[in-house]
Amino acid sequence: MDATARSGGSGDPPANPATPADPALHRATGPADAVAGRGGETSQTLDRGLRLLHLVADVSGGLTVTEAANRLGIGRAAVYRLVTALTGHGMLRRDGDGRLRLGAGLLHLARRAQPLLAEGALPALRRLAEQAGATAHLTVVEGGEGVALAVVEPSWTSFHVAYRAGARHPLERGAAGRAILAGRAGSAEPLSSSGELQAGAYGVAAPVLGVPGLEASVGVVALAPLDVDSIGPEVLAAARAIATALS
Repeated sequence: MDATARSGGSGDPPANPATPADPALHRATGPADAVAGRGGETSQTLDRGLRLLHLVADVSGGLTVTEAANRLGIGRAAVYRLVTALTGHGMLRRDGDGRLRLGAGLLHLARRAQPLLAEGALPALRRLAEQAGATAHLTVVEGGEGVALAVVEPSWTSFHVAYRAGARHPLERGAAGRAILAGRAGSAEPLSSSGELQAGAYGVAAPVLGVPGLEASVGVVALAPLDVDSIGPEVLAAARAIATALS
C-alpha cells in the first residue's frame, strides 16, 4: 500500500468539526492520487525488473541475489520478488549454484523481434547491394557470435557471393564481427577483411550504432578485393540509415 493511501487511515487525529475542510489536503489524498501513486510504484517495479535483466545479461557468469541487490541499490526481498515474477515468465532462471541467468523466454522474444529488424534494414541493404555490386548483409550478436540476420544480393552482377541468412561466425573473425567489436569501443569506422571466413571472399563492414539493446553491423562481401575508400562511405551510409530506421 502506498503512503497516500495510508494517510487517510484510522491513525489520523479526529477532524475538528468547527474547522472547514482544507481543499488542498482533500486533493492530496483523494482517490485519483492514490491511483497515481500505485502507477508510480508499478513503473518503478518495471524499471527495476528491466535493469535486473540488463545486469544479468552483462555478466557472463550470472549474478547472486545479493550481488543483484547491491548493484540495483535495493533490498534482497525486493530482488526475490522481481526474480519470482521474471522466472515465472521465463525471462530469468537460476542455475545449479543459485546464480541468476537469462531464461529461454528471452530467446522467444528475440526471435519474434528478428523479422522486424530484418524488415527495417532491407531498404538500406538493397541500396547498398546495388551501389556496391556486392552481397550486403546485416549481422547481429547472438550467443556471443555474429549471425547474418538479413542478406540482399545485387541484381545486376554476373557473379556474387551467396551468403546464407543465419550463418554464424566468431566476432573476432571477418569484417562484420570485428566491426561490432569496434562499435563496442566507440569506433564507427569501416573495417575490411580478406579470406578470414572463406578463402577468396573479401568484406567491408561498419557497426550500427545508436540503437538501444542492439549490437550489429552492416557490410558487403564480394569475390574480388574491395576498396575501403570507395565502398566504406556507402557502408557507413547504410549503417546510419538502418540505425535511423530501427531507432
